This record gives sequence, C-alpha cells and structure tokens, in this order.
Amino acid sequence: MMNLTATTEIVLPGIVQPCGLLVRERTLPAPAAGQALVQVDASGVSFAEMGMRRGRYPGQPKFPFVPGYDFVGTVREVGPGVSQELVGTRVAAPTKTGAWSTHLLISASHLVPVPASLEPEWIETVLLNGVTAWQMLYRLARARAGQTILVHGASGGVGTNLVQLAVHQGMRVIGTAAPRHHDALRSMGAEPIDSRDKNLAARVLELSPDGVHAAFDHLGLESAQTSFKLLTRGGTLVAYGTAAVLDSRSIASEFMALLGQVLLWNALPNSRRATFYNFWGGNSVNPVGFRKRFSEDLTQVLELVSSGAVVPQIAARFPLTEVRAAMELAESHTVSGKVVLIP
Repeated sequence: MMNLTATTEIVLPGIVQPCGLLVRERTLPAPAAGQALVQVDASGVSFAEMGMRRGRYPGQPKFPFVPGYDFVGTVREVGPGVSQELVGTRVAAPTKTGAWSTHLLISASHLVPVPASLEPEWIETVLLNGVTAWQMLYRLARARAGQTILVHGASGGVGTNLVQLAVHQGMRVIGTAAPRHHDALRSMGAEPIDSRDKNLAARVLELSPDGVHAAFDHLGLESAQTSFKLLTRGGTLVAYGTAAVLDSRSIASEFMALLGQVLLWNALPNSRRATFYNFWGGNSVNPVGFRKRFSEDLTQVLELVSSGAVVPQIAARFPLTEVRAAMELAESHTVSGKVVLIP
C-alpha cells in the first residue's frame, strides 16, 4: 500500500495582491526512485515571489503554482536508490518554486546537509541571500581586505549579508538604505547613505573620492549606470537585479537592457568591468557543477554563522498559513533583513 503524506501549501493562482494567495491541502505519494520526502522547517519571502505574483519574473511557471525559492527541512522518507542514512538529516536546497509548503518531494541529489546545531530560520536567512552575497563578493568581484565597496539596498536580505561578509574580511562598506535602517547598518560596520538622496553619487564620492573598488547593484539599468561611473580604476560592477522597475516596467525588458549595457561596457576599452550575477548561472549546462559550487559556498557561509561572524538578519517570522501578511510586510520595505516562513 502506498504511503501518503498530507501537506499544506500556498498557491499563487494568478496575478493577485498578497491577499489573493490560496492555502491548499493535498497529499503527496511516497518518494519515487532518487527522491526524498522533506518536511519543510523554514522558507522565506524573496524578490522572486514579489515578481512572480505580478507575472513579471523571468522564467516563472504558468499559473497556478506553488511559490517558494528555497527551504531548510528534515528528510522524512527516501525512495529507491537513496541511502536510508539521509532520513532524519537536516538539509537545504534552492528550488525556485515549490518551497511554500509543509512537505515536498525533491531529487535527493539537490539536497545539501546543513548543521542541526543552527536554527532552521537562521540557515534560511543565508541560504539564498548569503550564498548570493558570497558568490558576488568573492567569485565575481574578487574583493579583498582594504578595499571600499558600495552596496545598494544594504538593509535587505542580500545587502545585510554583503555588509557582514565584507566587514568581516576587512573591507570598507558604503551602504544605501532608508534612514530608518542607518543605525542598524552602522552597528554592522557600514557607512550608510540615504538611498533616496538625489545626490547619492556625490555622497559616495565624498566618502570615497577615488571611487569604489566594487559596486553591488540590484536596482536596474539607471542605477547601474551611476554605479559604474563610481568605480575606481580596475573596479567591478556586479548587477544582480531590476528591483526598481518591479511595479513600473517589464522586468524581462529591463533585464535585457541591463545585460546589453553590461556587454557594451565590457566590449569597449575600459579600465573597469561589469558583470551580471545570475544565481542559477550554469545550472542548465552543468547542474552537477552548479550544485557542487552551491554546496561549497553555503558551507563557507554557515561556518561564519556558526562562529558569529555573520549574524542572520531576520526581519520577522510568520506561520506558513499567514503568508499573505508576510508578503505584505516584505513588500513594504519597512523592515531590515529577511521575512521567514515557518511551516
């Protein structure tokens, strides 16, 4: 007789406000060959879900579907071909969709074991955001101690991880954020600037007259153009989003315009360089290599969490079934850090 597992999941039925998210109950079959059944212990609200509910996130599935970009959980059952030793192990994985549920079925090869000594919501807070920050800072910008970097949205999920990783390694951090977050940024070691200051570029140059060695910009084309001009000789711009156009223009068209600008910068003789960070970059070509790199970088970040060098910035915790309120808070931009869902 096939074992069935009851699960509660959140469904995005179409282009809706947060109040339009649905709570659905259904049953999952026993894991198939190569699969694991995971009890989700924590997931989160990210920019991806904000774009998806507007129907503007590149590559999102057709409606309806279950959102949820990543999760931390505990393996409860495994299918044929998967070691029974995995049962009871705390694991994590990026999923892009499907993690807003109490249980899910996933390929066991996608799972990364994580320390049971850390709270699931702590791991969730650095799972996507911390790895993104780590890869941009070290794999792309190759930033090092003594350099000055500019972090846009420094109070956000990725931003707070960037600030802490950089400060820990002896870098100077200039971070943009709303004034209400400035004290929190100072406590992390950053030098804050009002993100809405019309003279933002001038303010950066007041603090770092020769420019910055690296800039991390998630806002879109216009902001990236300003950030590129703020680079010192040999500096690197890492563009990684289009948040500024979430409610005004097509994310896909903004992304293509931004990517075109990055290619143009790098095609011309220049003492500076630009790159676009894609978390899923290389996954379609070399999924094994993608998972290996993700596992290595997550391990590095979690070691810093365990040592206290990186403190997870949890904006708020919500039960999964209160996801509507969780998304409204995350989209209000009034809190610092990440909004976490606890199934």
